[in-house]
Amino acid sequence: MKQQNELQGGCLCGAIRYRLEGEPFDADHCYCSQCRKSTGAVVGSWMDFRLEQLTWQGEAVREYASSAKICRGFCPNCGTSLSYRSLDHPEFISLSIASLDDPDRVAPRYHIYCADKPAWLQITDDCPRYPGNRSQGG
Repeated sequence: MKQQNELQGGCLCGAIRYRLEGEPFDADHCYCSQCRKSTGAVVGSWMDFRLEQLTWQGEAVREYASSAKICRGFCPNCGTSLSYRSLDHPEFISLSIASLDDPDRVAPRYHIYCADKPAWLQITDDCPRYPGNRSQGG
């Protein structure tokens, strides 16, 4: 039975499922070129958790090292982009908000790499915006 503070999601074909205990500690929209290419969309929307909050179910996520310290997880069957991990922070994992069964449960709180977003894409919410990552200021 699904708990109130539990989130569930998975890939398009259903081979990979996950369960998350509790809420994410953060969530964002990212417009960097790697997120755009890895998700096949103009923006990647991510939610951040401590690794112990996550339980993978079904088949294993396959990871691709998109840079020296970043691993992006996807379903090897259908290609769904599922996760993002920094080797500098092995205790954390980011999961795609779009992969949630109910994506309305998590709303991004800010936008990063706005300098890289397509010019024709307009941001209309009131969330903070950063030209690069959040530590670079807005």
